[in-house]
Amino acid sequence: MTQRTRRALVTGGGSGLSSGIAAALAAEGFAHVAITYRESDPAATCRAIEDAGADASATKVDFGGDAAAAAAALRRLVETHGPFDTLVHGVGAITVKRFVNLTLDDYARIFDANTRSAVLAAQAVLPAMRESRFGRIVVFGGNGSAETRPYRGFSLYQASKSALVAFARTLAIEEAQFGVTVNVIEPGDIRDKRQTREDALSQESSIPRGRPGSFEDVADVVRFLIAPERDFITGAVIAVTGGLTQADGRNASHS
Repeated sequence: MTQRTRRALVTGGGSGLSSGIAAALAAEGFAHVAITYRESDPAATCRAIEDAGADASATKVDFGGDAAAAAAALRRLVETHGPFDTLVHGVGAITVKRFVNLTLDDYARIFDANTRSAVLAAQAVLPAMRESRFGRIVVFGGNGSAETRPYRGFSLYQASKSALVAFARTLAIEEAQFGVTVNVIEPGDIRDKRQTREDALSQESSIPRGRPGSFEDVADVVRFLIAPERDFITGAVIAVTGGLTQADGRNASHS
């Protein structure tokens, strides 16, 4: 399989980390990069994908809404623009509140966005990956979610991301026989999701590395994991944090 014929689906690509990652995949020689969006205007991401040399498409999918509707939208997307050999699942939600201030509605919203969304996305792309005996899936955990690291104010967020890691690592061993790898990236505290590495290098941060992170730092690891020759790395969890191991001080005391 050559990258010139490959097709990628990047969820949540209308904004945030996924937007820059989608354009980075296009620059890798993918033939088509499809993105999903919910509210953000996807036009800028599509232009960046096309400028990088790939065809682009954008489909509105509300992963946090009705599950059947989201699954149907994903099926239509795969039928129209697939099959996809690569899934980068960037959809998610974060709420920073002490548990005493959280509600069951918060619970449903956070788990639907962070955990159920990955299940729906994987169900949509796996049949074609299995049939072709090749696939690359990358999902985003939270900082320390693989080891259930606790932070004040992050009880439901960390729980949902830890559940996502467990799902991804189990999927990895189930799908390995079909040539499908499933890996997790744990981004650190990247506040400006569109910032380039060059811009980040000119700034200071309390992160041990001494600078803030950028989408390019994460995109580097995505590119590594989805390469065709990377068939022996699956079920891995890779931190892209600049050495950050604690909750950001701006969040730690949040009530």
